[in-house]
Amino acid sequence: MKTKRRVLEPNLQVWLMSDQPPVRTALYEEHLALEANLVDFHGFELPIWYSNIKDEHLATRAGAGLFDVSHMGSFRFKGDNVRQWLESIATQRVSAIEPPRCAYTHFLDENGFIIDDMIFAVVAEDEILGVPNASMIDVMWAWFNQHLPKDGSVTLENLSEETSIVALQGPASKSILDAAMGEGQHVARFKWRSITTNNLGTEGWIQGTGYTGEPGYEIFVPNDDAPELWRALIDAGATPVGLGARDTLRLEKGYLLSGVDFCSPSLAGDGDDGFLARDSWETNVPFGLDLDHDFIGKARVAGHAPGDERWWGIKYVEKGPLPRPGKHVHSLDGEPIGRLSSGAPSPSLGNLGIGIGYISGVSEGDEVLIVASPRKSVRAVVVRPPFY
Repeated sequence: MKTKRRVLEPNLQVWLMSDQPPVRTALYEEHLALEANLVDFHGFELPIWYSNIKDEHLATRAGAGLFDVSHMGSFRFKGDNVRQWLESIATQRVSAIEPPRCAYTHFLDENGFIIDDMIFAVVAEDEILGVPNASMIDVMWAWFNQHLPKDGSVTLENLSEETSIVALQGPASKSILDAAMGEGQHVARFKWRSITTNNLGTEGWIQGTGYTGEPGYEIFVPNDDAPELWRALIDAGATPVGLGARDTLRLEKGYLLSGVDFCSPSLAGDGDDGFLARDSWETNVPFGLDLDHDFIGKARVAGHAPGDERWWGIKYVEKGPLPRPGKHVHSLDGEPIGRLSSGAPSPSLGNLGIGIGYISGVSEGDEVLIVASPRKSVRAVVVRPPFY
């Protein structure tokens, strides 16, 4: 199958399939009604923006943005020892996560490289719900099945095709949720709950999670219920937001993007130089890694030296060409010390250039040079995200 790539935003690689139409979510007609600019994103036809990226970004920070993230997957794991089993293959200490909490984890290959990251919810002692990334649903389905207990004590169910996911994100999220569905559906940050009796008659579940750095929710409902929920949230004051602003929002928070900030060597394309083959220590994420238990790939994670490349943020301290993925990072004396994996102007910081990447031998507050163009290197300071 041939593919061609069109880069619409610096960190969003949109793959256009030449021999099959993209999948349309249950909200496709809603996007058309709002005159969204639709693109093929990992085989799904989704909005890149409705008005423009900057306005949608700032509307989320100031009020509440509404995102169709139904391209993400939904898996259900069940079994009496499901937490212990998942812990054996995950970097997170899953047995310490009590119902109804959510948590973040990585899954590594046998060599210690990240295959995918995932938010999961411990629904009950014998049930976990997980959300694999859109491009990784089939990969992770196969990988989990490969690692299920041979005795059948844990089962796996794929809910992806029947489930729509709507993300409501921003400081006004709770008031908008209450107005649309009625009071009683709120869930605290990184908690899970079933949707109870509500104004819309919808069913499903809701999590206090998201990908923007703002308070809010991810709402999981049957496909047939999604359009009415979407319209009710917009009528209550939410701003529809596309993938473009979703990317700049996550960048400002310092969240990893699968396939852009890490990529398993087994999934890399022709000509890949291995730069994105990373483990959990290298990503420098302050949660989701617990070295006090055994898991697949642990040896590499535990074997780093302090000066090895790690994921850091950079923020411009002078004007210049914007930081973009792949741009090299040098020390002030011109020595190569790393490379950016994501970068863009920050709408929340007046379009100041920000980026994230893998850099060696630095600490927070150090100054570095971003080789932003063949003729211009721009001074930047090393920071630990979030940027705003």
